Amino acid sequence: MNILLWHVHGSWTTALVHGGHRYLVPVNAARDAYGLGRARTYDWPDTVREVTAERLAREDIDVVLLQRPEEVDLVHTWLGRRIGRDLPAVYVEHNTPKGEVPGTRHPFADRDDLLVAHVTHFNELFWDTGATRTTVIEHGVVEPVPRWTGELDRLAVVTNEPVRRWRVTGTDLMPRFAAVAPLDVYGLGVAGLPARLGLPVDRLTVHDDVPQDRMHAQVARHRAYLHLCRWTSLGLSLVEAMAMGMPVLALASTEAVEAVPAQAGVLSTRVDTLVDAARWLIDEPEAAGRLGARAREVARTRYGLDRFLADWDRLLEEEVCVSR
Repeated sequence: MNILLWHVHGSWTTALVHGGHRYLVPVNAARDAYGLGRARTYDWPDTVREVTAERLAREDIDVVLLQRPEEVDLVHTWLGRRIGRDLPAVYVEHNTPKGEVPGTRHPFADRDDLLVAHVTHFNELFWDTGATRTTVIEHGVVEPVPRWTGELDRLAVVTNEPVRRWRVTGTDLMPRFAAVAPLDVYGLGVAGLPARLGLPVDRLTVHDDVPQDRMHAQVARHRAYLHLCRWTSLGLSLVEAMAMGMPVLALASTEAVEAVPAQAGVLSTRVDTLVDAARWLIDEPEAAGRLGARAREVARTRYGLDRFLADWDRLLEEEVCVSR
């Protein structure tokens, strides 16, 4: 099957393109948001091919995976085809709703020309999609090579743009944890974080845009993984940390309450409870190891790559067949 999709979310796309299909990813000279092309910091197979907008109209495409509302217009402009009429389409909803939650209307509510595939059950519950068909395909991850060692008495955080997103990513809470143990923060747009929080380098160190394999190797050495997102869909970095065998400390919000069961980590809406748990894991590496072992078991069972790809294969086959 030939699948058209834009490179929007690196970790999610990395899992998807490990399937048995051919993946066409738009590219342009600027490598901007609508022509980013192949990933540079993730390992993608040769079945992923970059295609310019000018060439797309000549490509044989079986289905398009949309991830942003404006991509509908791009399909029509670049391919001269209408989604749901000339080309089967699935809209992948990665995000929690914004605005008047829980009454937020989805931009593709009440449509009969596509299906919305949510990445979490929480998202499906909170988005109002009206009469549009929906389904849920939970995340899957390529299992990281590194395994947790916990040798560093430090906490690892993986987040993008924590200064701009601030309360959404729980950035304002970081100093309370930095008082217990030094933080290492990985991701995009983290360079300005120490200055914004006013924390010295011995309490907060940032690592901007580290390639995924190197990041995993570094994160796995930390005593625990810290997930402070208040209102985001389930971060794949959290699942990857669990898959490496890391104990998890997380706010009990959105899908995290389903992803991290008892004995795989500590979840709470009380920040003091999580701060105390961080202190406990720093002081008790054996307890951290027990939680991490359970976290790895959960991640491999629920978020394994084989399950994820099989779910997508079934859905894509159904949508392509329905359109014929």
